[in-house]
Amino acid sequence: MTIKDTPEEWEIRATETPFRGNKTSVRTDDVVMPDGSVARRDYQVHPGSVAVLALDEEDRVLLINQYRHPVRHKLWEIPAGLLDVPGENPLHGAQRELYEEAHVKAEDWRVLTDVYTTPGGCDEAVRIFLARRLSDAEGERFEAEHEETDMAHARVPVDELVRRILAGDVHNNCLVVGVLSLVAARNGDGLDALRPAEAPWPARPFAS
Repeated sequence: MTIKDTPEEWEIRATETPFRGNKTSVRTDDVVMPDGSVARRDYQVHPGSVAVLALDEEDRVLLINQYRHPVRHKLWEIPAGLLDVPGENPLHGAQRELYEEAHVKAEDWRVLTDVYTTPGGCDEAVRIFLARRLSDAEGERFEAEHEETDMAHARVPVDELVRRILAGDVHNNCLVVGVLSLVAARNGDGLDALRPAEAPWPARPFAS
């Protein structure tokens, strides 16, 4: 048996969209099960996201601290954002988010990992990038709004973040997955063996 996720789509007898929001919507599908029965499945339709684990020369990860209303917490996170334009190159989206949220640019980009955040209830796919050789971005800072107006920044050593993750002190999905993937890559074939920044992404196909 090969341990690899494979695409598959079961028959849908009926579908509707009871809610449409600004960026996401909710869809209801009547799906045919293997035994021939039909089960209703509700899920959030999401455009996809990118996240950036930005690692500086002192082995510190760039973090932001942002209020997240659904969970009623201010969370430490890595820079991330939606893929607002259908078919957008995720690398371009990641570079934009690093600039807008941290006013930082990077010279070295790799794909760290790809994940579905909550596949039982949402089709969101996230590509997490590793960005290295950091420097301050040029030009004016992006004008923040809403939750981003009081966003704090920090640079935290990788080893400390691992301890914080395992202690249950930080909970953001992309931060946890990104940091632990970074450590795993280092202990495996090394960071230079990671996929190139424009590696194919079947979950969200894009034009290079």
